[in-house]
Amino acid sequence: MNKTVSEETIDQIITDFLEYYIQTGKVDALDRIYLTNRLLDLLGKKEFRQIEPSGEIKQPLELLDAMVVYAVESEAIEDLSSSKDVFGAKVMDLVTPRPSEVNQLFWEHYEKGPKEATDVFFDLSRQNNYIKTREIAKNIEYTHATEYGDLEITINLSKPEKDPKEIALAGKSETNYPECKLCMENEGYEGHLTHPGRANHRIVRMDVNGEEWGFQYSPYAYYNEHSIFLSRVHRKMDVGVQAIRNLLDILTTLPHYFVGSNAGLPIVGGSILSHDHYQGGRHTFPLERAEADYSFEMSGSSEVETSVIKWPMSVIRLSGTDKEAVVEKADRIMQYWETYSDESVGIYAETDGTPHNAVTPIARRDGEKYELDLVLRNNRTSENYPDGIFHPHPPVQHIKKENIGLIEVMGLAILPPRLKDELQTVREYLTGKQTAVDPIHQEWADELKKQYEITEENVEEIVDEAVGDIFLQVLKDAGVFKRDKEGKAAFKRFIDALIKD
Repeated sequence: MNKTVSEETIDQIITDFLEYYIQTGKVDALDRIYLTNRLLDLLGKKEFRQIEPSGEIKQPLELLDAMVVYAVESEAIEDLSSSKDVFGAKVMDLVTPRPSEVNQLFWEHYEKGPKEATDVFFDLSRQNNYIKTREIAKNIEYTHATEYGDLEITINLSKPEKDPKEIALAGKSETNYPECKLCMENEGYEGHLTHPGRANHRIVRMDVNGEEWGFQYSPYAYYNEHSIFLSRVHRKMDVGVQAIRNLLDILTTLPHYFVGSNAGLPIVGGSILSHDHYQGGRHTFPLERAEADYSFEMSGSSEVETSVIKWPMSVIRLSGTDKEAVVEKADRIMQYWETYSDESVGIYAETDGTPHNAVTPIARRDGEKYELDLVLRNNRTSENYPDGIFHPHPPVQHIKKENIGLIEVMGLAILPPRLKDELQTVREYLTGKQTAVDPIHQEWADELKKQYEITEENVEEIVDEAVGDIFLQVLKDAGVFKRDKEGKAAFKRFIDALIKD
């Protein structure tokens, strides 16, 4: 194979890569020789020509791409996506400050304001390619108008898919370190076939109610400044009153962010329940914009406002300036819900000793007020609904079968990458260019054909709207108290019982 990056060219790339960081003040010129030699080692090169930087230096990620190509073609690394990921992280680690320096930088800027601190950290995490900005840009995104406001739809195309060779080799690469992908031990970890490269990963340490926690960004962000807050200790998630205290304490430190937690039970919880963590960031979700259906009063702290929210899922909102009073009210609601049953609408707190009721809490600041949404969840299954009674039902699973976690609860659909091609086939079927679609979409596609006069001009809008309608139905399926007359009455019974408790 002819090399697309020659020996002469790679020397220019190395020179320009370091020159970019020196010119922008991110690397000291005194480190040029040291960093050159570190790059030569990563690239498997023994020699280097001293040359002048180019007159017009390319962006660093373009230069990184060229180094990856050279590393593959010179057989310094294997031609596998995981090997390229690990190599790229190692290269960017060389121009990323050490964790201690990043933490010092963050808290120095924090003295000027929380937003300035997160701006600096977010910018660093993008520039060193820890946040995969180019991959994230591939996602398909649009909004869908509903009676509950505009829902947000995303087809997630950012995460690279493993090729068959990597899948075959993956079983030989299992290790017990780090214990999971959220542990702090990921900071600087090389990575391998089954573990992403984390050499360029940095975590800001912060105090959360007297415990050491970490604050980092998500590499494949689903929304603006998608953050993860993680316990220093590898322990299972516990979404009880302490979690509420933690969420509000994080908001005290970072009042311009929201922060929330997946529920702590399977099916209704997130994908990683083995490590205590929350997600946050700077994004206004559809749920935040949702209005109150009605307000109600609980005994005790009258300064905490409580209301039922107009939303396809079952949401109670608390709002008040007294943080501890909000925690106390939330604790009462969560404890009452944990043991609450209403057989008339299929809600059982437990069966055969297995608990089913849980809560997805989401917190944000509204000026001086702490605003806390408690989304009621239930993970019971049945013969008719083996994936979950309050989970996407079979008619919508051709679009969304995965668990409904924190992000979807707030009105942002994260749909699987398979849909990009599958939905294109559906569009072609609807306009007569295909005679059939994937069997899982056939009935749906035929329904769309009957329902609309479809043309080349309107087919994309019709399919997008139909997918949005399905996501709305997904949220309705996951709601424990439905938005029909019977469900609203059942929700009111719960509220009335809660008030009397």
